[in-house]
Amino acid sequence: MKVYIGSFRNRLICNIHTRHMEKKYGLVDWPEGQDHKDAMLESIEDRVQGVYNVFNWLWSDRRTQKVKVRIDKWDTWSMDSTLASIILPMLKQLQETKHGAPHVDNADVPKRLHATKKQQEKYNKDGSTDPKFFERWDWLLDEMIWAFEQKTRDNWQDDYYGPYIESEDGKMLSGHFEWTDDKGRQAHQERMTNGFKLFGKYFENLWD
Repeated sequence: MKVYIGSFRNRLICNIHTRHMEKKYGLVDWPEGQDHKDAMLESIEDRVQGVYNVFNWLWSDRRTQKVKVRIDKWDTWSMDSTLASIILPMLKQLQETKHGAPHVDNADVPKRLHATKKQQEKYNKDGSTDPKFFERWDWLLDEMIWAFEQKTRDNWQDDYYGPYIESEDGKMLSGHFEWTDDKGRQAHQERMTNGFKLFGKYFENLWD
């Protein structure tokens, strides 16, 4: 396999007013009224951005992201493992660099992270987030990452088998494991499967 994915084309953006307002008032809750300096910087930003938009239209917006993918036949011999090796580092980077979170269903997270019915109704009405909103997405990403980490391990099942003891019965060799943890192995597999299920369900929310 050989993959080349170029970066997105950067558009020119003037943030002189935005940076001023964030520094003065914070990231949210800007006042409705602006003083003379606020209004002046907003006017300057609008004029400069107008010039930038002409360049963006002539250059950036007409160029597409370059994507080249070559798949070799051995890449699909164990396609799930091949994809896991690619998906895992991407999920880890997303977790470190994300700037937001999507809506996460209560059914997909532990009860301690659930939103109340009233909080859900408020979110559906005006997009208001509850105190656990971002924690739910963090938990989901952790579960996805854990699942793909296990998939990249060649023999995670070995954690649930003790030493193999060989014995000889006449001319026949036989053996058995000193101990096994079938319930633990099943629970491990079920958690992995759930992580992959969550990855599929929230696939379109994997953005930064």
